[in-house]
Amino acid sequence: MPRKFNPPGAPAPAFYSHGAEVAAGQRMVFVSGQVGVLPDGKLADGIVEQTRTAVANLKAVLAAADMTPADVAKFTFYLTDEKNFDGFAQGAVELIQSPPAATTLVYVRALASPAMLVEIEAVAAK
Repeated sequence: MPRKFNPPGAPAPAFYSHGAEVAAGQRMVFVSGQVGVLPDGKLADGIVEQTRTAVANLKAVLAAADMTPADVAKFTFYLTDEKNFDGFAQGAVELIQSPPAATTLVYVRALASPAMLVEIEAVAAK
């Protein structure tokens, strides 16, 4: 599991860590961006459900590598609209571990499909 930390003198954010260290010899998994596409190929409705579906897809990839969100060293979140932040936060709440992973949130103009509202990628180590 990565060691997550905030350096002395830096503000301690609530939802992310400034750094995450992976020890030599740990297995690493790079998770491609996961979106709100359901197993039947349909896109979930709205930001909360798309986020919950993307989280479920991410957790499935991690589970296939015998990992959990606690093993994530780095998340990158992509949102297409600032107005969707609250719905995203509601749908992604279970990803926030203690201590949290290093995290970046980026607002983008569009994802692979114009109807997609969120994409989540991760780097995990165990």
